[in-house]
Amino acid sequence: MSAPVPAAAPAPAPTLGGGPVTTLAYLGPEGSFTHQAATGWSSAETILVPLRTVPEVFAAVASGEASHGVVAIESSVEGYVVPSLDAIVSAPEVVAVDEAFVSITFDAFVLPGSDAPPQQATAHPHGLAQCQGFVDRHGLLPVPASSNAAACRDIQPGQVALGPPLCGELYGLTTWEQGVEDFAGARTRFLLLTRRDAVSPRQDETRATWRSMLAVTPHLTGPGVLARITAAFGARGVNLSSLITRPVKALEGRYVFILTVDAAPWSGDLHEVLRGLLDAGDSVKTLGVFPSRGELDRTVDIDRVPAGSVRSGSTPADLDRGLLWGDEGREADRGGEPRAKATRAGEPRGHEALRETRGGEDDAS
Repeated sequence: MSAPVPAAAPAPAPTLGGGPVTTLAYLGPEGSFTHQAATGWSSAETILVPLRTVPEVFAAVASGEASHGVVAIESSVEGYVVPSLDAIVSAPEVVAVDEAFVSITFDAFVLPGSDAPPQQATAHPHGLAQCQGFVDRHGLLPVPASSNAAACRDIQPGQVALGPPLCGELYGLTTWEQGVEDFAGARTRFLLLTRRDAVSPRQDETRATWRSMLAVTPHLTGPGVLARITAAFGARGVNLSSLITRPVKALEGRYVFILTVDAAPWSGDLHEVLRGLLDAGDSVKTLGVFPSRGELDRTVDIDRVPAGSVRSGSTPADLDRGLLWGDEGREADRGGEPRAKATRAGEPRGHEALRETRGGEDDAS
């Protein structure tokens, strides 16, 4: 049984080249959110190839088996999709050339004719996390699947599958409950991949803004390394819109910084930043360059900030609780200097206060 798949918002052809999208690999099966994103980059001539895992998508692009690939990279609820992030960082032959956003909503499905209440909930790990309230409310045991559509396709008796609404008709399932996601309005960002040697970097004079995704591995780690790297961008006026760290595999205390910046790597300012990092001994890699659509440049609703956060105007008690300021923090916030600490080992604070009082008298004599 098949059903029409609603396309994602139309995406323009990648401006960095890579040729036409003839064969497009994606995390399947049919009906997955990645499939929906893939349709936005497809034409009537494009062959869509569903694969089982993210590494398989990268391998298909790297080998040339697929001209392009699509992977989810970031959820507005759960953050970065770590398997995709690690794959693009470690893939020497693959680069991202476009991005698209897909609205995410989940329905809960059961097998037709199921009468007994389900005992398990199955979906992709990110899907399970985005429907945690539903899972907890029904006392279901989470069962991870390779994708949300795969969970719907492979559903077993006693399970409820969480997936895109179209999966009900696509796989002949019964809708048990609609809109079971914890946060309405969630979206996921997807990347269009191609081979690095198929890209022809060039500045498109009709395109005013770009977004680049970079991996920077410092040659030395320690105090100040992150400040040094971020300051290099600030000094050249290159805006940083995202920063995340990933560990260098099996090397404790060594990290790769993944930065998203509002510039193209060939532009003068960012080019100078990258040259400076190279001259400092850092390793740098462009993971992707795509037209900026301003999707990340949004204000945050106050009801979505972490619970317990404080703002300007919060009460002193809330500031102390949220920031763990203590006596010295409160004193500094009132415009005073934090209290001096005792310099003599084991000296009681009463002796310290007496010494401070006498110090003023002694200085005046």
